[in-house]
Order: sequence, then C-alpha cells, then structure tokens
Amino acid sequence: MTLLELLDLMKKRIKLVIGLPIVCALLIGVYSFMFMPDTYTATTSMYVLTNQEQSAGNLSTDLSASQMVANDVTTLLKSNRVRKATADDLGLKSLKDFEIEVTSDTTSRVIELSVTGTEPELIAKVANSIAENVAAISQDVMKVEAVNIIDAALAPVAPSGPSRPLYVAVAFMGGLFMAVAIIVVADMLNTKVRTADEVEEILGIPVIGRIPVVKGGR
Repeated sequence: MTLLELLDLMKKRIKLVIGLPIVCALLIGVYSFMFMPDTYTATTSMYVLTNQEQSAGNLSTDLSASQMVANDVTTLLKSNRVRKATADDLGLKSLKDFEIEVTSDTTSRVIELSVTGTEPELIAKVANSIAENVAAISQDVMKVEAVNIIDAALAPVAPSGPSRPLYVAVAFMGGLFMAVAIIVVADMLNTKVRTADEVEEILGIPVIGRIPVVKGGR
C-alpha cells in the first residue's frame, strides 16, 4: 500500500480518523484531571566532606578521592538501611509510596536528593530525614568526616505533576495510530474487487469494457 492509497482510505473514513483520537484524548483527559492526584517534589542538597586523614596531600588525588566518596554516599542514599531508618523516624511502614531520585555530578561533591509524593509537608520531612540519616550512616560505615546539608527541603506550594497535557497529547496520537491501523487492517481483510486495475492484476487480462451504474434505472 502506497502513501497515496493510505491517504485515500483515510479520506474515506475521515470520521474514524478524527473521532477516535478525540475520544481517546477526552477519556485520558477526564481521567487525569479527575482521578489522578497532584504530586509534589521537595529537594535537598548535600556536600560531602571527606576525612583529611584519607588524603595523600596531593590536590588532584584528594579531589578524585573525594568524588569517589561522594559517589559512595550517592549509592548509600538508595540503600535499604537509610530508607528503613527514615521510615522508622517518621513512623511510616516504608517509603514505597514516594519516588526518590538522587543526582550527583562526577566532578562535584554536591549531591541532590528529590522526593516526590502527594503530601507536600510529608515529602519535605522525608527528604530532610533521609539527608540526616545518610549523614550519620556514612560517618559510621565509610568514616567520612561529614555530609553537610546545603539547602534543606521545603514543602512545595505548587504541584510538579502529573503532566496532564502530555498525557492528553499521547492519548490523541495513540488514537490516531489506532485509527490508521484499523483502516489498514480492514482494507487488507476486504477481498472485494473494487477497480478495473484490480481486475487486470488478479486475472492478468485487460479490461475491454465497462457497464456503468445507472441510478434509478432498471
């Protein structure tokens, strides 16, 4: 099937091509605006201070070692020990209802921790508690000098998600794709001979005459 043939089929079923994407977009739009709760994100940043006794005295070596320790602290932030300690401190069963993201630059000792959830005040407490616990546990496990909090997490006033317009746009495109797929499949399953060219292609003989359709005739 060529592109022109596909466009011709889409013109013949223009109602499906337009209607199905709109229906999909409306359904997802109603669901996202009425049933999907707003989510909020609180962020805290930390600075890893290494033990000077671990330094070899060379600036380049010291910086490289500090960055490696920062990477270890980043991994520790994702550990079950830190998360369990945080849940216990806040009286929670677990942190599975929160989306926790840790980012760090390979050329820096600054670590950013973001916590996403549905309750602004609670996610700020979770982010700050994780930072406090990782500071204590990293000193105990890795013997770092300190993990200093640069900016404590604050309760956000505006939601960070979900991206409802994006969901609606994806639903619209998905509906358009389904409409095209339905048209193509329906055309492939239709075995009727509709044009003289199809007759010549199937029988291998030329068409030498046609009988016109006369509306209202006998």
